[in-house]
Amino acid sequence: MKLPQFVLASASPARRRLLQSVGIEPIVNPSDFDESQVQLNEPAKLVQILAQSKAETVAPQFASGLIMGCDSVLAIDGKIHGKPTDVDEAIARWQLMRGKVGDLYTGHVLIDLEQKLTVVKCQVTRVYFAQISDRTIQAYVATGEPLKCAGAFALEGFGSLFVEKIEGCHSNVIGLSLPLLRRMLEELGYEVTNYWQ
Repeated sequence: MKLPQFVLASASPARRRLLQSVGIEPIVNPSDFDESQVQLNEPAKLVQILAQSKAETVAPQFASGLIMGCDSVLAIDGKIHGKPTDVDEAIARWQLMRGKVGDLYTGHVLIDLEQKLTVVKCQVTRVYFAQISDRTIQAYVATGEPLKCAGAFALEGFGSLFVEKIEGCHSNVIGLSLPLLRRMLEELGYEVTNYWQ
């Protein structure tokens, strides 16, 4: 089956780099979907609805292709956290997270415009945070990195210093589960290896 163009409905540089690392060069087309429209307390459902909304917002701009939408949140003690809005919130978040375990949920959606099919999935990875000092938290937040990420940390950046271990898919924490993407492509009848040619 001929592979359609791959469209990433996300402005995330980390998601783009993950796709490039496995041979997929996406067309980047951020959705600018207003996430505040969706209010849910169930993290798996929330990230799937947000991911689908992002993909569906971008899909009408293309005549053909695979449109991928993603969304991530971190849940700690049953409370959902997205990107912190400012420095104070990022510091407070880290004071809450340190020494605890969180679950990072990422919703993944692929819309196949040719086949008129949509695949919706969620991947969960458990993250164990280090017990770090207020001074370290302030220094980390001052880098600006936590303000760009769901959960206020980047596993592929400075944040990796403060994650003791993870259980589950590593790339999911960065923003997109590559093994799950492979399975979603297979479900639609595509082989990811064909993107390498």
